[in-house]
Amino acid sequence: MLKAFKLIDTSNGGSIQSDILSGLTVALALVPEAVAFAFVAGISPIVGLYGAFMMGLITSIFGGRPGMISGATGAMAVVMVHLVSEGNVLGGSDTAGLQFLFVTLILAGCIQVAAGVLRLGKFVRMIPHSVMMGFVNGLAIVIFLSQLGMFKSQGVWLSGTPLFTMLGLVLLTMGIMVGLPYLTKKVPAALTAILVVSLLVIFGNLETETVRSFVVANGGDGIQAGFPSFNVPFIAVSLDNFLFILPYACILAAIGLIESLMTLNLIDELTDSHGSGNRECAAQGLGNIVNGFFGGMGGCAMIGQSIINIKSGGRGRLSGITAAVALLGFILFGASYIEQVPIAALVGVMFMVVIGTFAWSTFRIWNKVPKADIIVIILVTGLTVLFDLAIAVLAGVVVSSLVFAWENAKRIRARKRIDEHGVKHYEIYGPLFFGSIELFNSKFDVQDDPDEVIIDFKESRIVDQSAIECVNKLTERYLKNGKNIHLRHLSSDCVKLIKKAEKICDVNVLEDPDYFVAIDNFRRAQQKLA
Repeated sequence: MLKAFKLIDTSNGGSIQSDILSGLTVALALVPEAVAFAFVAGISPIVGLYGAFMMGLITSIFGGRPGMISGATGAMAVVMVHLVSEGNVLGGSDTAGLQFLFVTLILAGCIQVAAGVLRLGKFVRMIPHSVMMGFVNGLAIVIFLSQLGMFKSQGVWLSGTPLFTMLGLVLLTMGIMVGLPYLTKKVPAALTAILVVSLLVIFGNLETETVRSFVVANGGDGIQAGFPSFNVPFIAVSLDNFLFILPYACILAAIGLIESLMTLNLIDELTDSHGSGNRECAAQGLGNIVNGFFGGMGGCAMIGQSIINIKSGGRGRLSGITAAVALLGFILFGASYIEQVPIAALVGVMFMVVIGTFAWSTFRIWNKVPKADIIVIILVTGLTVLFDLAIAVLAGVVVSSLVFAWENAKRIRARKRIDEHGVKHYEIYGPLFFGSIELFNSKFDVQDDPDEVIIDFKESRIVDQSAIECVNKLTERYLKNGKNIHLRHLSSDCVKLIKKAEKICDVNVLEDPDYFVAIDNFRRAQQKLA
């Protein structure tokens, strides 16, 4: 237990120096994305920065994956924007939406903590790769579409010189982020691009919208720097308000857990180690609860920043703690500089996030994977864009499961033979479950079979209640025709499942007189008759 709370992980190449340096690098990279995702969510940049700080600090201390970075993310921001806008209307003010957001984060955090306590983190393994690809593709499209709104001024699309200035600065930002890593990887490309573009706008006297002008235009007073303060969010206590926030809380909780556990699995592969998914669920929930009470936008694990941290040498909890504390320093002492950042620079960063998020390998595998997987990728991508991640992932898992069930339903086989004693043998291959019972029943010829029939399940398994009922009914059909049916090679768990079949037994006297599989109820019935 104590080992899990170690700040520095020296067993996997970590050190105090590497953790601190990688943490500082991550902190610099967190600033632009936290501000940009706050704009996506339709809230003040300081709320995004507070959210990134608190999520990063809490999950670094209590999370189940040392070295993983959490903060404000696009997946949750695209849901928050609808929550905030609808909350403003429901509450009747421009600040009501933010209060609804904080209350929703507290409820979502409680759901996530419950998921960790109930040990539900393991179920992320049930998400197929095709669903994950659809998710990242849909997320990339949603982030891209959300950035198009930045090309408007007071609801009107930019045109002429302002549009060309905006486009030029966006392309310059993206160009720096693409080209700088070829020169050096010691400085964050995103931060460098933002600094260069900001200096160009300030000293070149270019007319373009900045973070401050954007915040003011949307009713804010700029970024007010300071320590996050405790405040109980307030909304009117009513059934309507609860029914309004409950779906959003469930969606945000699901999105946060799915993205965090997916990131945890990725970091496990990169570091050849193993994190605790259940502990991470609880830590994510605690982080969102704290955000709800201290005015942050919440969030979850960040794939990009986590990879930056690992590749920069960060392995222990100290790296994430350093990143969070350094980010707080930027908030306290650098707010006035953040306000001067051009919106175009943030849009450029987000466009690069889109490019890095989209699974371009989708096009390479188009004709190389089963059609069902392609359909799932398209379905999840579309639902992510039209609705949200939680609905998309759920639909993708359901469709994938149905396809799997259908394919396995067609694999049930029966080899038939009659031995020298006139006993007919059915050797079953493949799983017997709800999807395969119809094909299973078609293998038997009750009317024309001899009086003794043996069904061998050596290469098969009875999986569910539908299969049990199927075997029961098949047995009844043979008994009504005055014929004896015997089941062989049932595994112990299959025997337990099939205990409801009172008259089913296996009498394997022809080939293996020492092998018996019988139902307890049948034996008790025999004893009573005796």
